[in-house]
Amino acid sequence: MRKMTGITLACACLSLVPVAGVARTQAASTTAANPLPRVDKDFVEAASMSSSTEIDAAKLATSNSSDKDVKSFAHHMMLDHTKLTAQLKMAAPHGVEVPKDNSDTTVLDALKPLKNKEFDQAYIRKVGLEGHKKTISAFEKEIADGQNADLKKAAQKALPTIQEHYKRAQELAAKKGVTE
Repeated sequence: MRKMTGITLACACLSLVPVAGVARTQAASTTAANPLPRVDKDFVEAASMSSSTEIDAAKLATSNSSDKDVKSFAHHMMLDHTKLTAQLKMAAPHGVEVPKDNSDTTVLDALKPLKNKEFDQAYIRKVGLEGHKKTISAFEKEIADGQNADLKKAAQKALPTIQEHYKRAQELAAKKGVTE
């Protein structure tokens, strides 16, 4: 039987301890040989959560909205964020897993019971505007402070798309009378 070192045992024990109040995801996991700096771990978590939330919220929009503009926006978000998730997975270093579904359940739970115009306004505000502002900030932080070259490059490549999403969300908000 192989003897565990103190570090191996400590890591094994820590992986069993849930983070207080937050569902533990695989985004921050790394191999011992390939540690990822905190700023890069935070980026992987934020980027994957953003895309996952966008995709799930867009799916809600297909059933909860009756507005063709909102449904069109949601469809584009679903397609683009599916591509962005794939790009993030390709950029993640070996040993770092990008979660498939770590959506912000607070946002989704707030949207689920809403229908039609009430849904549209909340979706545009929470996902289109607030969500993209938060995502832009996470991508800009990775570009400025990230230490993993591949993740920085992925953030630089994706940022214009996220900024375009925010611009489109602002246009949709103006058209539908939604304020930030």
